[in-house]
Amino acid sequence: MPEKLDSQTVARQVSAALSEDVGSGDVTAALVPAGQQVRAHVVAREPALLCGVQWVTETFRQLDDSIQLDWQADDGERIAADQVLLNIAGPARAILTGERTALNFLQTLSATATAASRYVEAVAGTQCRILDTRKTLPGLRLAQKYATRCGGAQNHRIGLYDMVLIKENHIIAAGSIATAIESARRTSPGIPVEIEVESLTEFDQALAGGADIILLDELSLDDMRSAVERNRQRGSTAKLEASGSVTLATVREVALTGVDYISIGAITKHVQAVDLSMRFEFA
Repeated sequence: MPEKLDSQTVARQVSAALSEDVGSGDVTAALVPAGQQVRAHVVAREPALLCGVQWVTETFRQLDDSIQLDWQADDGERIAADQVLLNIAGPARAILTGERTALNFLQTLSATATAASRYVEAVAGTQCRILDTRKTLPGLRLAQKYATRCGGAQNHRIGLYDMVLIKENHIIAAGSIATAIESARRTSPGIPVEIEVESLTEFDQALAGGADIILLDELSLDDMRSAVERNRQRGSTAKLEASGSVTLATVREVALTGVDYISIGAITKHVQAVDLSMRFEFA
């Protein structure tokens, strides 16, 4: 399991989620007597890879730190349909108020981790690694990046500050691939430089320019194999990344071309929440 996300980031994300949901107060939970205690449990309705324990725990901590949580599974673990993931006990009002926020985090992050794990499993036995992208839910990038790591994928750049990624419009604005790479080296020394290419001609230019990573965007399988071979023949240290229209059905054949990485935006962008539910037992 990857290192947990720092507590301040989780607390900030949870606070924002509770603020938009609770607003001036939970007028429905107010129907329950103030002293009412409750027991509850969270159940998985389908198989998945669990992710989001920190966010659920922080949600209930912020609402009422007397709430007791007994986790039956942890991030990165496979869960089965009908499996109890969490037992909860404490004040009914606070648990009712936090139910949706907690489940939103758990369903979304588990879905991200599950999707990542499926792509990782699909390329098992190859030298290729699955990467995520910046196509994340606004405000939840670090959470989803953590979830992809739980699923066994690797993080691409976190934001616009930790890697130069030169795309088509950057090349047009700079004037050429060579100029764009040269400018990147000058303006951002010490930061990895990646450049996107859409043909083998552009690939050769990126290779000659000394890019650290070359992104093969929508190239055919034959062209990917050619790029891998050209890279090898020239003794280049550049890493090759494939991207564009890659699905679970096609990801393995892309990996078998010999590319180092495949970036999959769908891992974080096309998230379908894992089906979970919370069941209550009032004392």
